[in-house]
Amino acid sequence: MARPLLPFLFFCALLLADSVVCQTPTTGPIINDFGKVYKIDNPDFKVHTDKTYKAVIDVTGKSDSHDARNPLIETAARYLNMHAQSGVPAKQLKVALVIHGGASKDVMSNTAYQKRYGKDNPNSDLVKSLLNIDVPVIICGQSATYHDIDRSELIEGVQLSLSAMTALVHLQDEGYRLIKF
Repeated sequence: MARPLLPFLFFCALLLADSVVCQTPTTGPIINDFGKVYKIDNPDFKVHTDKTYKAVIDVTGKSDSHDARNPLIETAARYLNMHAQSGVPAKQLKVALVIHGGASKDVMSNTAYQKRYGKDNPNSDLVKSLLNIDVPVIICGQSATYHDIDRSELIEGVQLSLSAMTALVHLQDEGYRLIKF
């Protein structure tokens, strides 16, 4: 019986020797209910706390479930929280979301989402949290029209663009760096 335990104990010893500690991810200090991240002590690739970080996250695709949050939207909260936890002042963190394709449904109001899918929009509180701290959330007008989503069905504060391409070009012209997963 003790023999199968030996590889596990050896693995644990290696982890401890490298000072790797299992930790629980945390949220905040910018978005407190979303965007869990791990603290990384002394990374080799340093975070420059005097730099302004500007990122636009290209959010496309969709979850097969109408009950799950879109992880790409939550990336904005993670981006803000991880940099703030690493000492970058909130005023130096700029992030924008460009929503298109199958993700278009993720920025529908609860009322519209319930009418269409029979349940609450699992992204609603997250999107509102981002909008409350002035994160631009922009939906592609082409995708919205294709998916038959009217402007009146969007979460209040979501901006309608001619297209995702237009929004991405404008934001990149303003110095935002594209994050695409």
